[in-house]
Amino acid sequence: MTTTAKIAAAFCVLIALSSCANTIKGFGRDTANTVNATQNAGNRVARAASH
Repeated sequence: MTTTAKIAAAFCVLIALSSCANTIKGFGRDTANTVNATQNAGNRVARAASH
């Protein structure tokens, strides 16, 4: 492989890894938001049932 091809391949790998990291972080945030929304809904139902 030429030096240019090696650099291009390394650059592509770095882009792919950074994309994966962003996707994993986004998935984590979405999951946390879902958990919070579920807990809030449960709390509202519990309060409504107790009144």
